[in-house]
Amino acid sequence: MNSPKLVHIALGSNVGNRFELLQNALHTIYLEIGEIHQVSQVYETPAWGFSGNAFLNACITVSTRFSAEEVLRKLLKIEADAGRVRSDAKTYQNRSLDLDILLFENEVLETKDLVLPHPSMQNRKFVLLPLADIAAKEIHPVFKVSIGKLLQEVQDDSQINAISEKLEIPKKSFHLNKLNYIAVEGNIGAGKTSFSTMVSEDFNAKLILERFKDNPFLPKFYENKERYAFPLEMSFLADRYQQLSDDLAQYDLFKDFVISDYDVFKSLIFAKITLHEDEYALYYKLFHLMYKELVKPDLYIYLYQNTDRLLENIKVRGRDYEQNIQPDYLVEINKSYLNFIKTQTNMKVQIIDISGKDFVNNRADYLSILEEIKA
Repeated sequence: MNSPKLVHIALGSNVGNRFELLQNALHTIYLEIGEIHQVSQVYETPAWGFSGNAFLNACITVSTRFSAEEVLRKLLKIEADAGRVRSDAKTYQNRSLDLDILLFENEVLETKDLVLPHPSMQNRKFVLLPLADIAAKEIHPVFKVSIGKLLQEVQDDSQINAISEKLEIPKKSFHLNKLNYIAVEGNIGAGKTSFSTMVSEDFNAKLILERFKDNPFLPKFYENKERYAFPLEMSFLADRYQQLSDDLAQYDLFKDFVISDYDVFKSLIFAKITLHEDEYALYYKLFHLMYKELVKPDLYIYLYQNTDRLLENIKVRGRDYEQNIQPDYLVEINKSYLNFIKTQTNMKVQIIDISGKDFVNNRADYLSILEEIKA
């Protein structure tokens, strides 16, 4: 999963209801590509390089987790859905919608389908003027000068006028900062770490990730469960208690809330499955001594994923010690989580079925999960 990157996109239209086409494009970009942070004024400009209707042009700044090539693919589909038909003709043509990637952070790229930065932007006033509205100080990664400077030096003397109508930025209809602490749980391979990370990036939250990679007993446990179950569960409990005690005791003044990809109660859930009865009895006593000292989440989210998809995810992420996990073990874990959830009367719990969803690669799926949390 990629961290968000900023991409600057130019929008244009000179056929049909031009303003409505631009506004609809913004909405689809928000749903399919990423959060829209800035929108320029809209300018009416003469057709450039051919005789045609006047264009409406604008530029936007978007944060996206997709690669530049994937963003281009999505933009081309948005154009096609808006009625644009591309031809092999080398001349400029009227178009219902024209979407171009101008800058993708500071990437310099040249492929058959995509050149970054846009190879002609420095020559086009109808691009530089709206881009300067939102990114005047942005440095062109090839020319090493600001967009504002490029606008001052452009030779294009086209007559360009701002119109009174303003494009609206699509906004999230949900907010999570009314909560202090959210815990995200799920089975092995459900995607709780990816989801927690995405939420932390998009909503300015402090992120707490489970430190399972450093546990020396975990690979040994999957090789010999009888031998290593108790030391594994005890080491996890000690580490989770220490991590949550430290991180939840120190709220970050620059973050709106805290989100973690686990809740400490998972220690008891897994211990119930892996330990013998006498070991579990001892573990249970130790657990509750620690548990009563910890801050409880304001919202406990359980991401439910079907077993087949869990096994696919486990295979894809490729951790050697997980590759022999059996379906029955995952089914048992899920049952234990659901039984735990049924007993929670003092904690706000939400089960979200993510079966058939790919919230990492499909932004619409991600937004649908956030809508469920809001509801």
